[in-house]
Amino acid sequence: MSSSPSKSSISKRFGQFLFDVFRGLLMGVAEVLPGISGGTVALIIGIYERVVFSASQAVKGFLLLLSFSKANWQKARGRFRGIDWKLLIPLLIGMVIAILGSSAAVYPLIIAYPTITSAAFAGLILASLVVPIKLSGGNWQAKHFLIAAVAAGFAITLTSIPRSTDAEPSELLIFLSAVLAICALSLPGVSGSNVLIALGMFTPVLLAVNTLDFRYLGIFLLGAIVGFASFVGLLQWLLENRRKATFVVMAGLMFGSVRALWPWQTESGGLLPASSSYLPELVAFFACALFVLAMTWVESRFSSKKPI
Repeated sequence: MSSSPSKSSISKRFGQFLFDVFRGLLMGVAEVLPGISGGTVALIIGIYERVVFSASQAVKGFLLLLSFSKANWQKARGRFRGIDWKLLIPLLIGMVIAILGSSAAVYPLIIAYPTITSAAFAGLILASLVVPIKLSGGNWQAKHFLIAAVAAGFAITLTSIPRSTDAEPSELLIFLSAVLAICALSLPGVSGSNVLIALGMFTPVLLAVNTLDFRYLGIFLLGAIVGFASFVGLLQWLLENRRKATFVVMAGLMFGSVRALWPWQTESGGLLPASSSYLPELVAFFACALFVLAMTWVESRFSSKKPI
């Protein structure tokens, strides 16, 4: 009799583990695809703040370990205990699987159907604006609209930078591109892939992942760690102390980033007029938008107030 609840509990935990791996898969795929941010996906699926808090705890813990002080090591253990390991471990597993798999499988689909996939992602991002607006508490004043407009302008400017040609990158460029891309990953609405495209680093990074170039990936990983460690603490502080303004900025960034997803563009990123046969793109746009709106409606109606 007593074994039944135990089996049920184990089954429930395993189901949650698989669900969090799936969440990681979504975030990993988003980071490979140009125009969509892993931070945006984390925001949509309701784990953004938990991830930022845990990442901040991890960074602070590792910095305390580097002091080589017993007192600080005790503090570091407290930081590590505050990390949501049950979420982060399956999330990271899913992201690694998705990044490796997407680089080899998903990206060719974007090459084959570039306009349709861009339209689909644009619909997803625009419909997802309801998430940061809701988390900001709504009731925006004139200053909030102004802040969102400035953030949108920044995203539009960033995504309007002509894409440079992909070349053999130096170690310094690999490192700096990783620093910038990981900061973009942390922010909903700013795509790390778009940053890499603007720097001419997108194709080299995909090639390094597909060929398992460990030298390249090691330099890139080091840059990502440095960039994330420098940025995540500030992001957590903003969420705790400037919550409304932070989500207003995120909404603006998400809206402005849609410029990168206009389906018809030149190779350098310049905008072109819509094709005369744009029905497939229109269907993809509205299908993804309706899907996101349906997900957010179901989540708000049936989920508990506490994050899963």
